[in-house]
Amino acid sequence: MEKRRVFAIVLDSCGCGALPDADQFGDCGSHTLKAVFDSGKLDIPNLRKLGLFDIDGIGCGIPCGEPLAAYCKCAEESAGKDTTTGHWELAGLISTRPMPTFPNGFPDEVIEKIEACTGRRVLCNLPYSGTAVIRDYGKEHLETGALIVYTSADSVLQIAAHEEVIPPEQLWKICEDTRKIMCGEYNVGRIIARPFVGEYPDFTRTANRHDYSVAPFAPTMLDVLKDTGHDVIAVGKISDIFAGRGLTEALRTVSNEDGMAKTLEIAKTRDFNGLCFVNLVEFDSAFGHRNDVIGYANALNAFDRQLGELLANLRETDVLILTADHGCDPSTESTDHSREYIPMLITGKQVMPQNLGVRSSFADFAQTVCDIFGVDAAQLAGTSFWNEIGVK
Repeated sequence: MEKRRVFAIVLDSCGCGALPDADQFGDCGSHTLKAVFDSGKLDIPNLRKLGLFDIDGIGCGIPCGEPLAAYCKCAEESAGKDTTTGHWELAGLISTRPMPTFPNGFPDEVIEKIEACTGRRVLCNLPYSGTAVIRDYGKEHLETGALIVYTSADSVLQIAAHEEVIPPEQLWKICEDTRKIMCGEYNVGRIIARPFVGEYPDFTRTANRHDYSVAPFAPTMLDVLKDTGHDVIAVGKISDIFAGRGLTEALRTVSNEDGMAKTLEIAKTRDFNGLCFVNLVEFDSAFGHRNDVIGYANALNAFDRQLGELLANLRETDVLILTADHGCDPSTESTDHSREYIPMLITGKQVMPQNLGVRSSFADFAQTVCDIFGVDAAQLAGTSFWNEIGVK
């Protein structure tokens, strides 16, 4: 098998229409991509040329007609709509049980353990918007040093702290310790450190966020590739999502632009044999969760410009896959994730453009990536489509 580089980029939260069971998640009518398109601000010629608006039932945009990529949309087979569940399914793991959520806040037992472990009182302990929670509790936090602990509709426990009260490194250690506390029935998908700066009431979250995910319950595509001698380079929060497992290298990022810049540098300079797996979280964290439709559109426009440069730097045997992990429709009242299909675009000089229809699982991504490298991934879920699009 010849050496090959696969670049896989997750546009975090860029869903493309409500799944048939969206009503069970309170997400009927959600369509992240359409909401952004309807703003009138979307200008993504490269994504359009690849076939984003040719996807079956996409419901927005003008089809290209002759896309440069193979294209499809994928349904989520797992029971959830969060980042961890979505990425694990992309990597070949189906989560049949949803991770625990805490719509009324965490039980006294959890809060008491956090307070005993950290020596700090806990504030809030409710589902909350990340920007609203520091506005409403930031002043008391500055005065007392208490931790701002909150959650959302997702399986997360988030801890916010001002960087002058609790430096990021100390907050990260607090989150690591909290990860150990949150076990058994409290085993949430992620513990998230949320540092912020500023003076009341003008607080701003910083790029020093760290996620501490529960470890995957079985080997993933990343483990399979690494164990067969392939490089697995993580860019962005991929390392956090997989608890560092199955990686040969991890690069942190501070923004979508930084993530794409690092990916482009790898494409230009690195002769690796394997997967470069990228997450661009700002679509979700900075725009989807904040119901910022225009900001989301501008972020996609900026990505599209960097995408053009990446496409120009792909080598003869490179493969580029663009996808998402869930939705987060910025036009709805909810600020939480939405249960949606995800788009998938696959391109490269050895990829035959065609319509791959509607896939039944995100895990088709995992099987396809492993198939590209000729690696047996029978233990993973999903069905490869590489034999349909790969130049023989």
